[in-house]
Amino acid sequence: MEAQPRQLHQLEKIVALFALFAVLALTFGFAQGAGNKKRVHADEYDRAQAAQPEKVFLRSNSVLVQDAASGETILSKNADAVMPIASITKLMTAMVTLDKGLDLEDRVVISTEDMDQLKGTHSRLRPGAVLTRNELLLLALMASENRAAAALARTYPGGTQAFVAAMNEKALSLGMLNTRFEDSTGLTAANVSTAPDLARMVQAAHEYPVIRQYSTRDQAQVSVFGQWLQYFNTNGLVRGHVWDIGLSKTGFINEAGRCLVMRVRLASKDLVVILLDSWGKNSRIGDAQRIKKWLETSTTRRPQG
Repeated sequence: MEAQPRQLHQLEKIVALFALFAVLALTFGFAQGAGNKKRVHADEYDRAQAAQPEKVFLRSNSVLVQDAASGETILSKNADAVMPIASITKLMTAMVTLDKGLDLEDRVVISTEDMDQLKGTHSRLRPGAVLTRNELLLLALMASENRAAAALARTYPGGTQAFVAAMNEKALSLGMLNTRFEDSTGLTAANVSTAPDLARMVQAAHEYPVIRQYSTRDQAQVSVFGQWLQYFNTNGLVRGHVWDIGLSKTGFINEAGRCLVMRVRLASKDLVVILLDSWGKNSRIGDAQRIKKWLETSTTRRPQG
């Protein structure tokens, strides 16, 4: 009479063990799936590229690649979309500053007014720091320093309001009809434009030797409160010293995504490259690399739209 209960007990243990193995297998499957999840999008793009080698598949939501000399469109994706441009704004900030002919060696004191009250971004330029207008221009273009750009607008004749008005006037003079600026930093999502408008701005900014030099400088030091602060270019392609980049500017706020504009020499041509609203921290750089590879390996290089 005791054998039957023991057999039932052993059977229950076996069932429990099978259930445990099933749970472990299911858990492992989910974990493996999560680990592979990050590779899914990249794999999709690789498969798409392999299937259609004459096209390039990009993660930026708006793209334009133009021949800088002829204006011919080489690559286009959703180019006419009006969207926030983040710190790409600072190219216009630099042009307006230089157009006014202000003394670049004038010393400017960083004010609490220059602090970001909109996004709460960090800056090492504390209120009371003194820099030349030239240094502010360098940090705004190379390191995308928001307080530097804000100080340039605040100390403009007539103040920030006059500066922003000059930005919009400059945009109209360049034919940037779908562009609007409301601040000098790009922290506001109200600064909007399109890829063709930004191509015009890149071409115009490239005419300024200071903008070419500062936007492509890989690093710099400035003295603040008696200490040297090191800054680096926000575009990793500039720091790599492999690409032939004549002008560069990055941008990012949540509303705009990751943005990158360049005037660059690729496949023996001077090109304007506009990448807007790219998802993923490194996706704009990845898109630039994909465009480079496509241009250098494609046999036809027909305009793509």
